[in-house]
Amino acid sequence: MADPASEARANVGPPEGDTGAFEAAVAAVRTVAAVRARADVRAEAEVQAKLLYARLTDAERLGLLDGDTAFWDGLAAIFTEGYNARPYAHGAVDRLGIPGIRFVHGPRGCVAGHGTAFPVPMARGATWDPDLEEQVGDVIGHEVRAQGGNFFGGVCVNLPRHPAWGRAQETYGDDPYHLGEFGAALTRGTQRHVMACVKHFALNSMENARFTVDVTCDEATLHDVYLPHFERIADEGVAGVMSAYNSVNGEWAGQNRYLLTEVLRDLWDWPGITISDFIAGLRDPAASLDAGLDVEAPFAQQRAAHLADRIADGTTSWAAVERAGLRLIAAQLVSYATRGSADGAAYGPEIMASDRSRSLARTVAASAMVLLKNDAVDGTPVLPLLPARVRSVALIGRLADAPNMGDHGSSDVRCPSHSTPFQGLVAAFPDAAVTLVTGDDPVAAAAAARDADAAVVVAGFDAYDEGEFIGAEFMTNPALTALMPPPPEEFAAFVTGGDVPAAAVPATGGATGGDRASLTLRAADEEVIRAVAAANPRTVVAVVSAGAVLSEEWRHHVPAIVQMWYAGMEGGHALADVLTGVHNPTGRLPFAIPTSVEHLPGYDRDATGITYGRLHGQRLLDHLGVAAAYPHGFGLSYACYEISEAAVSGRNLGGVRVTARVANTGDRDGRHVVQVYGRRTEAELAGETVLVGFACVDVPTGADAAVDVEVSFLPLARWDAAERRRVLPTADRVVLEVASHANDPHAVTLSAGG
Repeated sequence: MADPASEARANVGPPEGDTGAFEAAVAAVRTVAAVRARADVRAEAEVQAKLLYARLTDAERLGLLDGDTAFWDGLAAIFTEGYNARPYAHGAVDRLGIPGIRFVHGPRGCVAGHGTAFPVPMARGATWDPDLEEQVGDVIGHEVRAQGGNFFGGVCVNLPRHPAWGRAQETYGDDPYHLGEFGAALTRGTQRHVMACVKHFALNSMENARFTVDVTCDEATLHDVYLPHFERIADEGVAGVMSAYNSVNGEWAGQNRYLLTEVLRDLWDWPGITISDFIAGLRDPAASLDAGLDVEAPFAQQRAAHLADRIADGTTSWAAVERAGLRLIAAQLVSYATRGSADGAAYGPEIMASDRSRSLARTVAASAMVLLKNDAVDGTPVLPLLPARVRSVALIGRLADAPNMGDHGSSDVRCPSHSTPFQGLVAAFPDAAVTLVTGDDPVAAAAAARDADAAVVVAGFDAYDEGEFIGAEFMTNPALTALMPPPPEEFAAFVTGGDVPAAAVPATGGATGGDRASLTLRAADEEVIRAVAAANPRTVVAVVSAGAVLSEEWRHHVPAIVQMWYAGMEGGHALADVLTGVHNPTGRLPFAIPTSVEHLPGYDRDATGITYGRLHGQRLLDHLGVAAAYPHGFGLSYACYEISEAAVSGRNLGGVRVTARVANTGDRDGRHVVQVYGRRTEAELAGETVLVGFACVDVPTGADAAVDVEVSFLPLARWDAAERRRVLPTADRVVLEVASHANDPHAVTLSAGG
């Protein structure tokens, strides 16, 4: 039987141009947005989307569902101008003014153009300050829009169940509640200007094997541990969700109906756009569409080649195309109707990496650094190093004067400048001699340290040790190359294993990386640290990494340790701010650092199959009954804090409000992070302690301040298979610990029931 809709479309004459059609639809939605709730705005957007969709040709309707650039042209551009040097367009319809999805990465800043390189998200998670993260999002969204983008693909909240994960730097920590709050904050900030997209949905926390691994996970663990943060961001109103490369319970995530439809649409009632990860994000164009994937990114690839035929042979339908197309148009209408002013001056090129944005990057970097240790030497803590008293500093390590802002993959930001630790310390100590030693020779390092008032060793990793990874086999693996159209002659070498043209060297995205091979520092770094510490009792180690570094071989030899992270374009100046006391350390670990690899979940970075369980990080340490080297949420300050008078002061939807007083007994003004951990006293898994709330509070020296912490019971909820939902505990069955970190011996314990 003929498709009546298809016959009707066939009788439509040549399409007429109306470049103002989309803007007229935006105006209609904007009128509703000015006076009505979010649900009403969405409803009006859906009405207007249907009107626009009805005016599209079949080719335009299919064109909504993938990239606008021919596959090999797009790939060639990556190798000539760099990855995402300009927005990747999907589904633009110029004759009706429909802009389409104009994708710009990434997690640490606007990848297109020359934007502000913020510290990596894992560092920003260590600030424990969602308000600060929202400011970061505002800058990133502003810059993305200035570059012509309207869709920001950098809200990464995958949970790093093991610190070896190569892209751990792109996420915020290993706690679902903390992840959700930070992803929601970044979403709020960016969506003032553009649509935001959260990724990678789901169970994507292996890098080397991401194109081949099947991750199995029981339903309760999936909903209790690995999906709550995605749901939190969906509830925040995020415009898009990007699927993952890996397979989940036997089906590729990009065509996984359970994830893309049963969870996102049916369970969470989320209306936004689903988009594939790039190039290998789906394996079957029709199956992905039917499963609920709206867009294949970033180029015209499998759907462009095969989807029309799959509709013709009945494998999929025009109804599925329409369902996705309407969502895509409606999401654009909502964003354009509710985002900030379109004043051209507000989005000019001068806003890229502006002085204001650089200042924010420096503040965030300093706020993220975690003081892990600060012992006294001759009765005085080693830090801060006061420039008025220090006449010489030995700065040591291969990373001490290296531009090291994170990996060289898809999140790499082409910032116009950067500061290294050496540059930061030279500026901070104008009257001191700063001696630089960048080699691995412990004798030379010790000699420099011996003659200095203080020694600073910068040790850790770079883009060659951890980060996004695409091995050579990506272009020679038949299962992956089968997803690509036949290559033109100049690209044939990529899929035959031959030589690659000399010009085909990407400006970004070409470095090695992958999952970390070791959780300790290089042996040479550890030897240098011990030699320097033996030569100078005032030795500080600044650790550069995305995740936990096991430090048992050297941490007891040094008096001071700072977790520096990949600190962004202003990282060198920020490190100097922390070391000199210009910034009183406020960072707290967004994960626990164990003492042994035996205290971590199993991890095989080349696995083809793996099972994810409930326990990782601090939860696993608690289950094993072993202490962390540094527990979840830990961080020292140049001030001292005491928490008292904690009590339940109110109720909220799904939780309670806890009020406490924080006293600063030190001699410096400071900011403390009050953390609340909760545990159930009944039902299965009673006693498992998880983060349920946190808040920052500024406390002047010698004073105290009140702080309110909104506590959520959602982290304590349990999946009920019969009811197909998570069930919250009652307040009288929840015990709370108001603390400075997990397992804080000075925590104030109380019942959530009051």
